[in-house]
Amino acid sequence: MRFKLILAFVDDSRTDAVLDAARESGATGATVINNARGEGLNKKKTFLGLSLEVQKDVLLFVVEEHLARKILEKISHVAEFDEQPGQGIAVQLDIEDAVGVAHQVASLTKVVEKEL
Repeated sequence: MRFKLILAFVDDSRTDAVLDAARESGATGATVINNARGEGLNKKKTFLGLSLEVQKDVLLFVVEEHLARKILEKISHVAEFDEQPGQGIAVQLDIEDAVGVAHQVASLTKVVEKEL
């Protein structure tokens, strides 16, 4: 079984919704890293020298490759990445090898067979 890593940088107010949507689309879990920040095309505005930027969370999903695109698209829709600038981004990367996922392979095999 092959896996992909989905990295999603989302507004912290949308983290729970994105996690729920990813699980509904086939993700079996996630790691959340809180309080990340980034800079896009346009710099964030400040008020009296204080940044007005919203904190982002980094969500990491190790998902089965056949489910990855569907999960990625669902994350994008729920997080509204394409609605307006600054909402976040998500990318997927190939995983060459992974350990610690053997307990998920049996349940994922059934899910993937249904998808194919």
